Amino acid sequence: MSGTESTILGFAAALGGGLLIGIERERRKGAGPRRAPAGVRSFALASLAGAGAAELGQPLVLATGALLISALAVASYWRTRRSDPGVTTALALLVTYLIGALAIEHPILAAGGAVIVTTLLAGRRTLHEFSVDTLSETELRDGLLFAAAALILLPLLPDQPAAWAAAANPRRLWGLVVLFMALQAAGYVALRAAGPRLGLALSGLAAGFVSSTGTIAALGARARQDPALRTACVGGALFSTVATVLLLAVVVIAVFPSALACLAPSLGAALVAALGSAVFHLWRKRGTATAAPTPGRAFNLLYALGFAAILTAVTAAVSLADRYFGNAAAAATSAAAGAFDVHAAATSVLSLAASGKLAVAAVRVPILIAFSTNTVSKLVAAFVGGGRAYGLEVGLGLTITAAAGWLPLLLGDCPGN
Repeated sequence: MSGTESTILGFAAALGGGLLIGIERERRKGAGPRRAPAGVRSFALASLAGAGAAELGQPLVLATGALLISALAVASYWRTRRSDPGVTTALALLVTYLIGALAIEHPILAAGGAVIVTTLLAGRRTLHEFSVDTLSETELRDGLLFAAAALILLPLLPDQPAAWAAAANPRRLWGLVVLFMALQAAGYVALRAAGPRLGLALSGLAAGFVSSTGTIAALGARARQDPALRTACVGGALFSTVATVLLLAVVVIAVFPSALACLAPSLGAALVAALGSAVFHLWRKRGTATAAPTPGRAFNLLYALGFAAILTAVTAAVSLADRYFGNAAAAATSAAAGAFDVHAAATSVLSLAASGKLAVAAVRVPILIAFSTNTVSKLVAAFVGGGRAYGLEVGLGLTITAAAGWLPLLLGDCPGN
């Protein structure tokens, strides 16, 4: 693109952005002597002024233009402060000028910025209602706590084993805490947005692709906090197991597709069992009158810390066992690794088969063992997180799913064995 074409595109982006923001402000400026002073023409001209100042390439001119726009914005605010005490239009006028300046070098970025600004301005009522009416003070504190944990504390922690953390990696350990908090918060948001019946089921399925064990523990904490939601939480927990099976199939296809024919019967049976158990608990909630969810805590920090500590202890135990007993047997190694992450264990076994160190027909038993030990981990998470009643209901579905995965072994050997 030539220099002239680039300049024309920049001015076009500036004009379009100014008109877009200006149209939104024009609809809100009102009429009569008390109307707001800035409308569609003012915003379009401000954006073009920014583009012109940027095209000149003189920082002093660009800064002077920004000061003049700021002065005009202050003057307009001073004139209308009694009828409209807000400063949104004044700030939007200055931002529009800066978007126009940005459009000369980065027209696409400026156009996107104009759309974002317009969306924020048009969503005034929705944002106000969400901030004042929908969002509770407790939820706001939880959001700030999560932001501090994920954006401030997590990056500051060392990303290597530390003696003060019992030789564990502090960043990974705290990352587990943040993950558990995020899973709890996802379930809470889904609960308030879609209600107990569908909200927890959808959040369980989505969160299961991140960590089914963590999801089961997080939903258990929700069920312990509000026993009326136990059946819905059980359904969400079992939907997370559906995600485990689906992701395991994806791992097989990605790492060693030749093993899919051998593993398909077991994966298919486990998927049908997990989906059937989850849908059954979703069906149990049909026709049940449930009150609208009330604002509460988005997550429980103590549960998050406890889950991370238990998971770290299990990982350390697996590491010690591997150090002292070795990993000569694929089944034993898969059992140990599967207790923590069935997909990592399956990847190890499939990688051995892909490199010719393990027969294709020999992958099914180690992977099913890893799936079973992972099921045991989920059972522990269910009982610890949600108590006896929750643990028994989730455990029944998990046991049926694991048994269904083993059932095809009775039908014969893998193809090619």
